[in-house]
Amino acid sequence: MDLRQLRYFLAVAEAGHITRAAERLGMQQPPLSQQIKALEGRLGLTLFERHAKGVALTDAGRLLQDEARRLVGQADTLQRRMAQVAAGRQGPLQLGFTSSAAAHAFLPRVLRECRQQYPGIRLELAEFNAAELTEAVQEARLHCGFLRVPVAAPEGLEFETLFDEPALLVLPNDHPAVPADGGAVPLAALRDDGFILVRRPGAPGLYAELLVLCRHAGFEPRVVAEVPRMLTNLNLVAAGAGVSVVPASMRGVHAHALAYCDIAELPGTRPLRAPMTLVSRRAEPVGPTATFLALVRELNQAVFTAAG
Repeated sequence: MDLRQLRYFLAVAEAGHITRAAERLGMQQPPLSQQIKALEGRLGLTLFERHAKGVALTDAGRLLQDEARRLVGQADTLQRRMAQVAAGRQGPLQLGFTSSAAAHAFLPRVLRECRQQYPGIRLELAEFNAAELTEAVQEARLHCGFLRVPVAAPEGLEFETLFDEPALLVLPNDHPAVPADGGAVPLAALRDDGFILVRRPGAPGLYAELLVLCRHAGFEPRVVAEVPRMLTNLNLVAAGAGVSVVPASMRGVHAHALAYCDIAELPGTRPLRAPMTLVSRRAEPVGPTATFLALVRELNQAVFTAAG
């Protein structure tokens, strides 16, 4: 059924007069009369009784009026929703993150701001390791995601470093290397310890950089466990299974059992740092994805400009 004809019918029913309805619609009376007659012909019903002062609905017309209001209302609602989708203010957004990315206060802030500013965007959240997350974005199972160090650079993906933060040593709180004054720990003090690290496929950057630093400190680290996620290695360190390295924003997890310490600087090396990386598909983003990416960049600039 032609929605335009239903709108014309409702205008005439409300005005009770074809000429007045035509004026409200911004059209001439003859074309409006023709549309009403065409609708009556299509339905095989008389919708209006004509009289000297205008028109009145027949019983069939009153029935159609109720249904037409419902159909036109639904169409208007759908049109508004599609306009919101086109404007990037409504629709689903599949977002992934690693556990260490979620530990930083920036990610919860982004999610809160998105919900407050764009309540029509339906956030669908899932945790992955960096390798899984990258693959999910590449295969369009996720729109975008937050990770630390990219594990690979597949064609078609964009990796944007938002900021970085120091990486800290994490030790059992009764470890002899934990300084009483809260100072930095030389890596050489851990030469006899076992290291618990996120698997190379999950975090190759931090893994490789830590190995380089240990070698500069004069020893080859003994890796006693490789785990899929940052939180797992904290659990194992708390259990006394070894030592590890995590982004500074994870400080405080298992605070009763763990000590988080700065790494003492080594001449000729760079401090170990953990970036926050936003990954998305390189194709021009549209809809909620474009809105969310713009919000992330805006907040990143605002937060770290203020901090600086």
